[in-house]
Amino acid sequence: MGFSTPSLKGRALRLLSQREHSRAELTKKLTPHVQDGEDLGAVLDELEAKDFINESRVLESVVHRRASRLGGARIRQELQSKGLPAEAVQQAVDQLKHSELDRARGVWARKFAQPPQTPQENARQTRFLLTRGFSGDVVRRVLRGTVDEDGCESI
Repeated sequence: MGFSTPSLKGRALRLLSQREHSRAELTKKLTPHVQDGEDLGAVLDELEAKDFINESRVLESVVHRRASRLGGARIRQELQSKGLPAEAVQQAVDQLKHSELDRARGVWARKFAQPPQTPQENARQTRFLLTRGFSGDVVRRVLRGTVDEDGCESI
């Protein structure tokens, strides 16, 4: 006989060895591989009981990997897509708010050499930061801050 296919538990452990996964992500990825007689729920329960699946580690992992490049809105979207509890997602996003402006400035500085000189360039830089999940207010403050070297924020 040829190669045997990995068990659900084996597949789950392989996925978990690559990065943290939520229970919802594993369910989605493993459902197509369920064979007759296999109980995906029981496999995931066992992995959760052994702390291989840990929602708070998933949250921390995403925030740690993505916060330096993305704003709160994009991080919220990514956490929600992983099926994490709404309250935990909200707490994580709230913790990022105090650093949002500094993170946006860092993302802007890595991409652009100089402040926008034309309305078209301003629109381009604004779109860039907005698509990274930074709020409109933070984007305006970043672009105004780069134009007003003396730190004055004129409207």
